[in-house]
Amino acid sequence: MSMLNYYFDLALRSFRAAKGLSLLMILALGLGIGACMTTLTVFHVLGGDPIPGKSERLFNVQLDAEAANPSFKPGDEPVRQLTRFDAEALLQAKKGRRQVMMTGAQATVLPDDPALKPFVTTARWTSADFFTMFEAPFAYGSGWDAAADQADARVVVISHSLNEKLFGGANSVGREIRLREQGFRVVGVLKPWRPVPHYFDLTQGAYTQPAEVYAPISTSFRLNLGSSGNMNCWGNLDGKHPRDLNVPCAWLQYWVELDSAAQAAEYRNYLQQYSEEQGRAGRFERPANVRLRPVMAWLDHQQVLPSDVRLQVWLAFAFLLVCLTNTVGLLLAKSLRRSAEIGVRRALGATRRAIFQQFLVEAGVLGLIGGLLGLALAALGLWLVRLSPAPYARLAEMDWPMLALTLALALLASLAAGLLPAWHAAGISPARQLKTQ
Repeated sequence: MSMLNYYFDLALRSFRAAKGLSLLMILALGLGIGACMTTLTVFHVLGGDPIPGKSERLFNVQLDAEAANPSFKPGDEPVRQLTRFDAEALLQAKKGRRQVMMTGAQATVLPDDPALKPFVTTARWTSADFFTMFEAPFAYGSGWDAAADQADARVVVISHSLNEKLFGGANSVGREIRLREQGFRVVGVLKPWRPVPHYFDLTQGAYTQPAEVYAPISTSFRLNLGSSGNMNCWGNLDGKHPRDLNVPCAWLQYWVELDSAAQAAEYRNYLQQYSEEQGRAGRFERPANVRLRPVMAWLDHQQVLPSDVRLQVWLAFAFLLVCLTNTVGLLLAKSLRRSAEIGVRRALGATRRAIFQQFLVEAGVLGLIGGLLGLALAALGLWLVRLSPAPYARLAEMDWPMLALTLALALLASLAAGLLPAWHAAGISPARQLKTQ
């Protein structure tokens, strides 16, 4: 420990003796670290696992229910969503541990408070397993059960922000809100919750805010509350509404929770058999073509992470490499200037290992200072990102793991940059240096 303190003291003396070179090296490291951590933080926020620990057990379901038109090619990617007929059939079969059919919507809220005007907000019509399956956190109450789905119950779960707006943040379980003139009893209030990306319904936008209102999808059918998001229709609707039961329109998201890889394989077989049965019944015109993707595979297939973010990460690392190369050059120049000092230390008994450790400590101290500068520059860079009009801009915030990674990256980068100069300094011959003095 005493030697480490001694090397640290030598490092500070060295910085004071060569302020210009030291400042240049700190600036180079700070710029490289700052650029790298700005893009890495954006990549971390946008490309992270939205439901860690469970993402491998949640699967998006796709069935190929479209017509066999001339452009059809066997094995092509099926539509992203299911028809109402198929979603209800899978839901009733209950082949998974949990299963959810759902859609996004817009709902008009009519507040009882005369000080508030009616307003339109985002809604999600879904089935009972939604909250448990996607680990939605509750502040008050809970979701509804399957019996409420069966009874088309007029119950609702509201978001933290809507509860603040309508009820001042108090426990509103048991209170009533009106959606399109229909009364709904509040059974649960969520804590602040924003899955990133919005993986369970990408038709609403990958980085959109979650819904403010959640109600049984069966109730939305009965009250004709409508929906929002993409809808693919094919064939003749025979004058029916696209959201009717037996209409060839895909507009519902369907997710299933499975416990193991074996259960996933069984479920895939079930989907295959279901598709073949629908083909024999004349509903499906194409060969059975199913997809069952876990969360991260689903996000990767849908290319949720913007391609420019990946490019920016590579460019930032390239910039860091350039900065490190410059730092190596500056450290080498500094070690050459200190050849006489090193020769004297070697002549007085310092080993090559001691000289090597001394220069590594100097590089490490340099890296920590450069890392602090990089943190400040990364904070500035993220602030600039948040000013951009991109839909994900407001999510660009550095968390504690990324902060720790910044300092670790700065330390590792500086130590890597210091290896060659330290090796060069350790190899200086004391006899030759003393002879030239």
